Amino acid sequence: MLKAIWFSPWLLLLSLTMSSFAASAQENNWAVFKHNYLNQDGRIIDRENGNISHSEGQGYGMLLAVMNNDRPAFERIWGWTEHTLLRPSLWLFAWRYDPAVNKVTDTNNASDGDTLIAWALLLAGEKWHEQSWTDASSHIQDALINCLVIEEDNQTLLLPGLEGFVRDDGYIVNPSYFIFPAWESFWKASHNSVWLKLKQSSLALLDKARFGKTQLPSDWVFVKDNGDVSPAKNWPARFSYDAIRIPLYLSLGDVKPGATENFRHFWSSYTRNSTPAWVDVSGNSQATYDMSGGILAVRDLTMGDYHQMDKSLHPGEGYYLSALHMLSLFAASLKG
Repeated sequence: MLKAIWFSPWLLLLSLTMSSFAASAQENNWAVFKHNYLNQDGRIIDRENGNISHSEGQGYGMLLAVMNNDRPAFERIWGWTEHTLLRPSLWLFAWRYDPAVNKVTDTNNASDGDTLIAWALLLAGEKWHEQSWTDASSHIQDALINCLVIEEDNQTLLLPGLEGFVRDDGYIVNPSYFIFPAWESFWKASHNSVWLKLKQSSLALLDKARFGKTQLPSDWVFVKDNGDVSPAKNWPARFSYDAIRIPLYLSLGDVKPGATENFRHFWSSYTRNSTPAWVDVSGNSQATYDMSGGILAVRDLTMGDYHQMDKSLHPGEGYYLSALHMLSLFAASLKG
């Protein structure tokens, strides 16, 4: 029997009263983000990676637009995303667009991008009373369930994409794609129990994916059919720029307080301004440079150091770390 879930207040705030948040210091950050990374046509630009665009970036842009009560920006970002990245026969999104050739260069999807887009559409539809956005979110949610959620052997997993993640003896997953607050919103809207099962199974997986001396998850994890987990081959066994999102999403979701204990324990071994940006989960190597910007904001959020968080985006932070920075500040505003 699945237990009922208590939704944390930020979910209601996010869907109904974002205007008060937009009036805060984050308003300036949103203006900076738009100036630096939002193209006039609605494309979020990854300036650190050849100016390409990702479904993930579009999803973050849409979510931040809702958070900042910016309907015109939301409409622009969603318009470009729907027109350029949507695979309409599937209701999933190609993950990579390259402006150098003016087309999608990889039609495979990324389930974190799909999830962020669906979540932003759901919140926007509720906030601005636009049924077409709510309907689009429902279509994407159904596609995620039908195409990417695996239910077998008493575990429920979300595949990172349609192609390339199924092995003969198990599955490759990316725990930073476990966007717990989005799944909670989906359950609240649809009451489809798969979202609760996915949440519970993913939390259990994170409890097991505490590797080596660090007791941290790796960016990519292999889940064997028998439930055993290990760092996935063919990727560095690092807690890095993907996995940094795990404690952020745990902090934004309705989860038990101890869910982020392993992150706090590891980071407590370092001073705030001397925490390595990434670490090999075996504990044998780590970055030679320290956390800054968006990943440092995630650390501050997780450690409860809200007063130390940098309230402004950094020049050159990039769309990705800027998005994490703004989400961390939002989460801290609800907790602090």
